[in-house]
Amino acid sequence: MMRILDFDALSPEDFLNRDIQAEEDVSAAVDEVIREVRERGDAALRDYTRCFDGAEITDLWVSAEEFDAARRAVDPYFMETLKEAAKNIRRFHERQRHNDFVLTDRAGIVMGQRWTPIEKVGICVPRSPEAFPSTILMNAIPAQIAGVTDVVIVTPPRPDGSISPEALMAAELAEVTEVFKIGGAQAVAALAYGTETVPQVDKIVGPGGIFVATAKRKVFGRVAIDMIAGPSEILVLADGKTNPRWAAADLLSQAEHDVLSSAVLVTDSRELAEQVRAEVEAQLKALPRKDIARRSIEENGKIIVTDSLDKAVEAVNRIAPEHLELCVDDPFALLPRIQNAGSVFLGRTTPEALGDYFAGPNHTLPTSGTARFSSPLGVDDFMKRSSFLCYDRAALSACSGRIADFARREGLEGHARSALSRKESE
Repeated sequence: MMRILDFDALSPEDFLNRDIQAEEDVSAAVDEVIREVRERGDAALRDYTRCFDGAEITDLWVSAEEFDAARRAVDPYFMETLKEAAKNIRRFHERQRHNDFVLTDRAGIVMGQRWTPIEKVGICVPRSPEAFPSTILMNAIPAQIAGVTDVVIVTPPRPDGSISPEALMAAELAEVTEVFKIGGAQAVAALAYGTETVPQVDKIVGPGGIFVATAKRKVFGRVAIDMIAGPSEILVLADGKTNPRWAAADLLSQAEHDVLSSAVLVTDSRELAEQVRAEVEAQLKALPRKDIARRSIEENGKIIVTDSLDKAVEAVNRIAPEHLELCVDDPFALLPRIQNAGSVFLGRTTPEALGDYFAGPNHTLPTSGTARFSSPLGVDDFMKRSSFLCYDRAALSACSGRIADFARREGLEGHARSALSRKESE
């Protein structure tokens, strides 16, 4: 049963106790996987796929014939859903494009900034029990909009060595370059270092369990990564007018992900707190993943009761949740006061599941309190910016003395001489 806690009695640890560091045995196991993949390449990938996924695979990549079969297998209704979701995601992320700029307002000086796409990106897609089509759309479409040349997906195969047709059709809609039948830490290692078949990429994105997260942490520097994602989280901020059935359903929508998931209700109504707790218990009984959800609720779930909505907003900003629902009369009035949240769902008829699949904003979000300093995945994550500048002789001559003085105050005579050398040659 969910715990009901008073806001004023909580300690700082109650708000920020969501450590995502891997334990020592996980770290050692990932080190071994990375070493094996670097040394043995495709052979190691096949061995790990046999060991962890129970699949014997000859070809690591998904063939054109497998894509053809997927087109015939996918339910037409769901195919239309995929297309509409892809359209919504593309429409939202296209607004994130940046414009280059050039400054020419001073005589003899040109400077500016330009954006260029990362060339090669790998996307990790977990399987539970199937590869997630939503993850493919959310990660690959922003990369495509950014102009990434090669977008490859790695995802564990089913025991028969196949990938779900729905996942393959999502990959096709997002114009993915290749799909590989590998997952876990071994897939991260393959993307970071390359094998005979899997290309080395410049950046790795996408969610995964503790082994994937640990592997991403270890290869960072060799390649870029999006974030170290922890278990899924939801915080529902609700007033006393909120339907307890709706609030309970939304809390369970994240609790069913993983036993480590976190579902939190913050409310200024003790009556609603009691109603939601009872409703969670009632709805758990009919949930297919009730064992996972119950453990998540009992170990990580909580209801925080405050004496005002002001205190409720304070609780939100201290927790910095991945998903935040504002179930109040005027959610837009509260929105400017929310400083720390990955994605905000405004109003009682905007459940978090909308963002998971369909609406358009990205569902790859900062977890474990990192919304204090991190952002959702977007087009920016697949681009890099460069600055440029050009001074003519007169413009440089006008400031070279100041540059030399600055450099000498930092003890760098070579810098000073470089700045003055053009002037001395006149």
